[in-house]
Amino acid sequence: MDTRFLGIAELVEAPSVAVVVDVMRAFTVAAWAFAQGAEKIVLAESLDEALALKARHPDWVALKDGPPAPGFDTVNSPGLLRSTDLGGRTVVQKTTAGTVGALAVKEASLVLCAGFVVAEATARLLRARKSDSVTFVVTGEDGQAAEDLACAQYIAARATGAGTDAAEFLRRAAESRAAAELADGIRQGVHPDDVALCLELDRFPFAMAATLESSLMVLRPCTVPSLTDDAPDPSAGEGRPIPTGSR
Repeated sequence: MDTRFLGIAELVEAPSVAVVVDVMRAFTVAAWAFAQGAEKIVLAESLDEALALKARHPDWVALKDGPPAPGFDTVNSPGLLRSTDLGGRTVVQKTTAGTVGALAVKEASLVLCAGFVVAEATARLLRARKSDSVTFVVTGEDGQAAEDLACAQYIAARATGAGTDAAEFLRRAAESRAAAELADGIRQGVHPDDVALCLELDRFPFAMAATLESSLMVLRPCTVPSLTDDAPDPSAGEGRPIPTGSR
């Protein structure tokens, strides 16, 4: 499998398969939202779009980076979201890096969004797809975020079936600038457990695939193959089946 690791600004054309990585915290939050029962997540292009969607759908849950703000229900924190019942709800998410990265590759045939919490499920889906080429979008810090690059490289290694030890990749993420800023309270809208939650390897058994539905980029959980065959993994719960790649 040919792999590329690019920042958002380096994307000059739509890749065939893209894995968009935001460990701290967009796609850790997304995974927690699905674990808390969310049906789908709409990835908003701007704060204004997120608020407009919320206005049209008052029952939707809108979240953003940073401190709480009028019109938004919560913030981009897994520690805060894990106690929220989202059963059957739609979440609207707008973040600084993760949602931007996913929207930048919305024309790809397959878009997966990932963090360490869904790393193995994402790698297994890539193995099942037998993709010749995969572009990993490193969303943070103009493509230089240590935690996102470490996670992307770990998933890439696992996608080849290699028995890769996660310890070194998790160490790099734990020592990243993002982890330090979250731990030190430099970033707003933070729970004390956020860093630890973002570094939980394979917490969830599903992958997350984003597709265009009408004019919106919508993220949903999806089932992945079992370790022994191509049958759906029963541990993946209510997620959708593996995307076919058609749009």
